[in-house]
Amino acid sequence: MAKERKRANGEGSVYKRKDGRWTARMTLPIGKRKDFFGKTRAEVNGKLIDAMKKHRDGLPVVNERQTVAQFLASWLESAKPALRTRTHVTYEGLIRLHVSPGIGRVILSRLTPQHLQRLYSERLAAGLSPQSVRHLHAVIHRALEQAARWSLVHRKVADLVTPPRVQRHEMRTLDPEQARRFLNAATGDRLEALYVLALTTGMRLGELLALRWRDVDLDAGSLSVRGTLLRTKEGMTISEPKTAGSRRHVSIGGLAIDGLRRHRVNQTAERLLKGPAWQDNDLVFANEVGKPIEDTNLRRRSFEPLLAKAGVPRIRFHDLRHTAATLLLGQGIHPKIVSERLGHSRVSITLDLYSHVTPTMQRQAVEAMETLLRA
Repeated sequence: MAKERKRANGEGSVYKRKDGRWTARMTLPIGKRKDFFGKTRAEVNGKLIDAMKKHRDGLPVVNERQTVAQFLASWLESAKPALRTRTHVTYEGLIRLHVSPGIGRVILSRLTPQHLQRLYSERLAAGLSPQSVRHLHAVIHRALEQAARWSLVHRKVADLVTPPRVQRHEMRTLDPEQARRFLNAATGDRLEALYVLALTTGMRLGELLALRWRDVDLDAGSLSVRGTLLRTKEGMTISEPKTAGSRRHVSIGGLAIDGLRRHRVNQTAERLLKGPAWQDNDLVFANEVGKPIEDTNLRRRSFEPLLAKAGVPRIRFHDLRHTAATLLLGQGIHPKIVSERLGHSRVSITLDLYSHVTPTMQRQAVEAMETLLRA
């Protein structure tokens, strides 16, 4: 290759390599260079002209060597201030576990719909649920939207891919008799008050494990949901609630108040017994030394054994939340109130999730109208 002359910023050159490929090289400010590759002179010359036009217009020039993994890492870091901690942790995990191993080495500017479709198919075959793959697609879509705004890609590849359809699974809840049996089985358990709150308020497990005594007013019969417990790279941390609507005040009744009073007495005894080993994090539900409780440990060591002891169907902890909503709606409590207790952002979410209760509510409405109008 002939020796190149020194080029001014924004200029470029085209030459053929020894391996037969063509290369276009562009010099940017402070001497930085970008190379574009292709099979023909016309192909790389077109790329060079496009890049030079972007440079003149003040737009970023596509870096043909930047990989998907490199871009996602920089995008995730830049998006961090605008994301909730929980969202950032979720995005980071999806990218690290599923995107980077699958398409991380693909050059960003060469990413195609086929790459994404194959990634989704492979993840489904590996056992990832359709819902999780849809979450994966949502993260990729958001990232590539930003890549398009930064002119790092020439088309929105994620728009051309269809994520898998999610079939709604039948909701599993406890009926009133089963709920009573479960609470009876939990009587005297170290975390009895947690299960009472779960069934009477519909709080999420992360919200229960993040609850602090300063957010509980037993005399007024209320508590405030201000955070959720989650695991990050730095360890267990209390983050902002899932949504703005999740930050809420919840009234509690005698069952919960009595359970929390007993729990506070027992926790005080534990704290005195542990002495200096106790870590005072003001948590209502802490482990034996005051630290946050791992949700997986709680499910395996406490919740699942209690289900078996009560002789009720094996359900997820989150189904206690569904049970609370179903029981309240079944008793004719207004959906708006149920929505507020659950921390849904819109009442329509509550009605959509618990549409199976609608026939009961319809029957109650008919009976109420009959009672009202019959002389």
